[in-house]
Amino acid sequence: MIWRSRCSAGRALLHLLVAHLLWLNPTSAKKDKPEISSYKLDNPPSNFFYFDDSNTILLHDREGGIVHRSEDAGKTWDKVDIDGSAWDLWRHPQDNKKAYIMGKKSTHWHTNDQGKTWKDFEIPNARPSLFRAPLAFHAEDSDKVLIHGEVCKIRGVLDCKETTFYTQDGFEKVGLLRENTRGCVFAHATPEFKTGDDDKNDNRIVCVTTGRVSFDRREHKLAVSDNFFEDEEEPALEGDRTVQGIINIAVVKGYLVAAARAPHTDELAMYVTTDAIQWHRAIFPSDSRLKEDAYTILESTSYSIQVDVMTVDPPNPVGALFTSNSNGTYFTKNILYTNRNMHGIVDFEKVQNIDGIVLVNVVENVDEVERSFGRAEKRIKSQISFNDGRDFKDLTADKKTLHLHSVTEMNNIGRVFSSPAPGIVMGVGNTGDYLKDYEEGDLWISDDAGLTWSKALEEAHKYEFGDQGSILVAIYDEGPTDEIQYSLDHGKKWHKVDLPESKIRAKALTTTPDSTAMKFFLWGAKRGEGSEIEHWVFSINFEDMHEDKCQGKDFEKWTARVDDKGEASCVMGRKEYFSRRKADADCFIREKGFQELEPDFKNCECTKEDFECDYNFKKSDDGKDCVPDGPIPDPKGVCKGDTKTYKASSGFRKIPGNKCEGGKDLEKEVERSCGDTQKPPVSGEINTERTAFPAKSFRGYFYLERTESSSDSTKFSKDETVVMRTDKSEVYMSRDHGKSWDQILKGENIKEIYPHPHFNDVCYFITTSDVVHYTINRGDSFGKFKAPSEPTRDRDLQALGFHADYKDWLIWTGAVDCNKKGDCHNDAWFSTDRGGEWKYLLRFVRKCEFIKEAGRGDKEKLVYCEQFKDEKLNSPLELQSSDNWFADQKTHFHNIVDFATMSEFIIVASKSQSDTDSLKVDASVDGQTFADALFPKNFDVPVQKAYTVLDSHTHAVFMHVTVGNHKDAEYGSIIKSNSNGTSYVLSLDRVNRNTPGYVDFEKMLGLEGVALVNVVGNIEDAEKGNGKKLKTMITHNDGAEWSLVKAPQKDPEDNSYACNTNDLATCSLHLHGYTERRDPRAVFSSPSAVGLMMAVGNVGEYLTDKSEKTSDTFITRDGGVTWEAVKKGNYMWEYGDQGSVIIIVRDTVSTDEVFFSLDEGKTWTPYKFHNKKVHVAILSTVPSDTSLNFLLWGQEEDSDSEIVTFNLDFSQLKERERQCNLNENDPGAADSDYYLWAPKHPLQDSNCLFGHVAQYHRKIVDRDCFNGRSIQHLHNIAKDCECTRADFECDYNFEPAKDGSCKLVSGLEPPDHSQVCKEDAKKESYFLPTGYRRVPLSTCKGGNELEKYESKEEPCPGHETNFAETHGGLSGFWLFIFAVVLPIGIASAVGYWVWQNWNDKFGRIRLGEQGGAFDAGQPWIKYPVAVVSGVVAVLAAVPLLVGSVWRWVSGKFGGGRRYTTRGSFARGRGDYAVVDEDELLGEDDDEEV
Repeated sequence: MIWRSRCSAGRALLHLLVAHLLWLNPTSAKKDKPEISSYKLDNPPSNFFYFDDSNTILLHDREGGIVHRSEDAGKTWDKVDIDGSAWDLWRHPQDNKKAYIMGKKSTHWHTNDQGKTWKDFEIPNARPSLFRAPLAFHAEDSDKVLIHGEVCKIRGVLDCKETTFYTQDGFEKVGLLRENTRGCVFAHATPEFKTGDDDKNDNRIVCVTTGRVSFDRREHKLAVSDNFFEDEEEPALEGDRTVQGIINIAVVKGYLVAAARAPHTDELAMYVTTDAIQWHRAIFPSDSRLKEDAYTILESTSYSIQVDVMTVDPPNPVGALFTSNSNGTYFTKNILYTNRNMHGIVDFEKVQNIDGIVLVNVVENVDEVERSFGRAEKRIKSQISFNDGRDFKDLTADKKTLHLHSVTEMNNIGRVFSSPAPGIVMGVGNTGDYLKDYEEGDLWISDDAGLTWSKALEEAHKYEFGDQGSILVAIYDEGPTDEIQYSLDHGKKWHKVDLPESKIRAKALTTTPDSTAMKFFLWGAKRGEGSEIEHWVFSINFEDMHEDKCQGKDFEKWTARVDDKGEASCVMGRKEYFSRRKADADCFIREKGFQELEPDFKNCECTKEDFECDYNFKKSDDGKDCVPDGPIPDPKGVCKGDTKTYKASSGFRKIPGNKCEGGKDLEKEVERSCGDTQKPPVSGEINTERTAFPAKSFRGYFYLERTESSSDSTKFSKDETVVMRTDKSEVYMSRDHGKSWDQILKGENIKEIYPHPHFNDVCYFITTSDVVHYTINRGDSFGKFKAPSEPTRDRDLQALGFHADYKDWLIWTGAVDCNKKGDCHNDAWFSTDRGGEWKYLLRFVRKCEFIKEAGRGDKEKLVYCEQFKDEKLNSPLELQSSDNWFADQKTHFHNIVDFATMSEFIIVASKSQSDTDSLKVDASVDGQTFADALFPKNFDVPVQKAYTVLDSHTHAVFMHVTVGNHKDAEYGSIIKSNSNGTSYVLSLDRVNRNTPGYVDFEKMLGLEGVALVNVVGNIEDAEKGNGKKLKTMITHNDGAEWSLVKAPQKDPEDNSYACNTNDLATCSLHLHGYTERRDPRAVFSSPSAVGLMMAVGNVGEYLTDKSEKTSDTFITRDGGVTWEAVKKGNYMWEYGDQGSVIIIVRDTVSTDEVFFSLDEGKTWTPYKFHNKKVHVAILSTVPSDTSLNFLLWGQEEDSDSEIVTFNLDFSQLKERERQCNLNENDPGAADSDYYLWAPKHPLQDSNCLFGHVAQYHRKIVDRDCFNGRSIQHLHNIAKDCECTRADFECDYNFEPAKDGSCKLVSGLEPPDHSQVCKEDAKKESYFLPTGYRRVPLSTCKGGNELEKYESKEEPCPGHETNFAETHGGLSGFWLFIFAVVLPIGIASAVGYWVWQNWNDKFGRIRLGEQGGAFDAGQPWIKYPVAVVSGVVAVLAAVPLLVGSVWRWVSGKFGGGRRYTTRGSFARGRGDYAVVDEDELLGEDDDEEV
């Protein structure tokens, strides 16, 4: 007792002493307002952040290359000593002690003590990546970091390779992870993500990488490694199949998400895994499609992914919000018409630290916005959900509707509305019908998590939360100010405090990431002397104010979500309660060590809301039950014998992480039938569906093919859509490959059908008037617009032109003044909103085209027009161009015949100035600068009348130049350019062409370097009118060598041919080529059936007429090396299921049967498809040749009033019931249904072709299974080979001698190889000519390098010193060959296979003589591929220079300030992963059949 009283007396004495000391020293007394200090910066900050749970701030000045550090929340500052080399600044997201400074070059720095000390580290020969975040982190082990960099072999930016490095020990050592990456992450990048395997959880890394042999983005793939890429594998994303076209990966809470895109569509596929082992494709409702640059992964929960999908296109985009189930596989729609901006940012934010509360902004007038193609202003309203998005309601303030500005208009950093302060939410906005401009808004506050709101301050303010909500700070945000305001009672009363500097325009206001601090950081700018802008930072400190620390009585128990009775409601099976400071409490929380107040939870009884659909189940149509999504997996050992039922999943499961107890138990197992485990058995039959149409002929048909990333149609699953027009101008559409047809656009007179050449889902229907109909979703719905005129009346031209990247950009070529005698001409207009608004482009044109092509560095708005000089129809055509819709224009040529575009070149045929009867060729790779095509010196064509470009996808142009143009005796020479188009050499002469200009030339699709031609064997007789005699020749090395085709020994009936097949001169195989083809799509080969070709021809000295008696049908299975005769007579063929089914039908006679083969043509089975004879005009299937359905188009013998189609469905064959198993990581596995096949040159013993052994996946012929999803047939390049003669062709001014060697043409000089030094200023050396040059596709190394053999290497002028130092090493030229030419070449052979298939199914375009049109003369047949080419080396480098300019711009501007975007700065209050992409290819055609 006495002791206690003495203590009390001592305490009283102590209080007196403290009071006396405070009186003596007033500066240490408690204050009634915060302390504010200021600090002037030399430059604006590019980034700054707090270390979590501290007052330490790092600030980066990129302009000065400086990092500033403050330990007292910005009151005082020191500079980090790194000599002005700071390029970027990053904070570790999980370790609050670590940060990183990325240098401008290869030296960087890291700290382990919040910046007190720094240690440098090196990334050898690399600089930080300019294309993605330079660092990726591990969630548990902060010493593990991935570094994205660029390794540049040549000084500057011309040859940079994206490379990822890693450290396991906090940058004590840095090692190479992998080259050619496009972004890598640790699987365990977030605390929530677990692999379920300790080893994998610790080290598993997932990367997006380039393809095996291609840098094309469509070949990008995933690679996974658990040992830092000592080994790697490609994961199966869809069933057992890998997926190419990966464009992005992101770890979101407990999910790893990958986005993929296929060619010919803007639709994306999303793949999700929760363990980095098992992947699933995310399934969205059938009326919702993910599109490129059109979906955003939002801030998600631990039990679902939130995704916003764009539903209305820019410039005023609108979206829809979707939420997944717990494994991320099935998504349901939560709310329509979400507001989003052009950058993919969505007005969506979760209230921090409270489960289930979400604020969104929605667009009220979405129909008006969509109809106006984004020109109408959006009317935006704010809504809130308290039950995790199951329903939303309006925000209210004083019974008025409130609307707030959200994340699409970021006016501060960090979160927009909330902080960790429980239930306190703020925002800028207004009451009324919809959201007004920011400057018309006021500051609003809610202390019940958004349920009710009140006005805090007039006018717009930036704001921040401190001391867990007990301190609110705001600063005026509509102009300069001299003060801040603060509130200590949840915004009811506000107090003003002057700033040390006047007229400050606030830029950012923030505090520690968890809002526990009592100090705030403000950055602002003001105008200094003259026009100088000064940048100031301020520290605002509330710690010394007089309020005491809060005690128990100062806190209240509060819950954010209540039901109708005011009781706490349940989310994820529990109720959530918070202890928070009362609004009127006169105290601060003042928790030491920045400790946050933790919520309390109480578990709820289970209800239906606590369950979701189990694996392999989906919601029923009414949403009440979970039903099987296909056959239920067979429980091993259960369904045997007479067992009919078994215990299995009810279809429901409790959402992982849900805490509910008792109540409903929907996941209790139920009795299921063993029959449910089985897929319905196939019938074993081929199914046939006949459809008749009241017409006399088909005028065109087109497939609108689903791509690999396409979702299901709203009406059809896995649709195979075909659209067709009859001679009555009626249009029919089938969604099931011709099993059923519907007439569409009834009553409309459809003149033409134009499928979009770059987007498979889009198709336009041209009428004879100015009305155009269209579909953008493969026929799910249709729209229309009014064109500015009727379509052009020129049958050789198409009315619509399309852009390669923007599917709504159109050019209309229309007929004008056609009612006036002699004045009918074409004018051109353009639209950027799919015909919503048209603007004049140019008058008196023949045609106009967008020039932008994927893979070529053209300007987006670059347009070429052929315009009549002085707008007079009898004047020459001039080639005009403009990149600003002809506000300005440039004249390139004054007298042209035509121009055409192709993947690598733009080609113009114009009349020679010296001889207007002769043509000249010019080409460009950038659309701006043109160069003459330089022909071989010994190539004497006095008057050049016509050219045809045959192919340019192997980075070398094959061009046919007409030499003889006597009617019905036309022929010419094929010349081939070098890899950069500077010069041409003769590849083969006497090559056949027909009167319209088409050439018997055909490349094998899917296999590099194989081509077939027909040559004229009797030129002199032919020119006398005796008819041409043709021979077929083949090349296996891209035109370097040609030979006659070795004939098979036996005919289809196993009889020997009459001639000696060992004597190629008199007995070889000859094939009917392109010039005799009825349907230009009926090519010899398929990109999906590698190694296979079929053709009709004969064995003998020459090609005979195409009659039943003289012709046979042949097949090759090894790329044209050997051939087999399979049927007597003429047959059409199609490949199905990537070659696992081949179907043939009689070509020239009526028939009632087809033959099919399931073993690559070794055996053939007849199938009778009808009880009447039918004249089959066309046999077709989807352009990718991946379907098991085929269509016969024709007319029954006894009918002249109707035409018919027959669908033949082979999917029910028992031999095609099971999907083939492909193990990409172990192709030789015992259970694999594939083997690796390597093509070879017939004159070589090895499998080396183009200097390497390429291995392709091919189905084992006798395996009874179907291929299904498109296979990436090229497995890898097994090895590079030594050089042989087959890797070389004759150099410029050299020609092949009889012995196969290359000899200098008599009287000519060797080419000047030093020219390469002028074309590439960085080149150090060149080789003197030997007569040989390397085939552009060849990668051979060593051996017989003929271009160097007996040749001397010389230094380029100015590089003598470097040459002396590096003599003997790999020269810049071969670096160019290996790093640029080879990837482009192989990308062409692999990445563009399907595109090539469609292009090559059109025929060839010719420029020059104006002859008859091909068949019906449809423009889609006449103008699909380009013609004529040549280009100089400096132009060939332009695409690379475009890339370098982008890197330079990125470097100069740094991609903008990170803190101005969502989830930047240090607060970590939600991150966005915006998935975007661009670039698509593809074309189709039309003709009367």
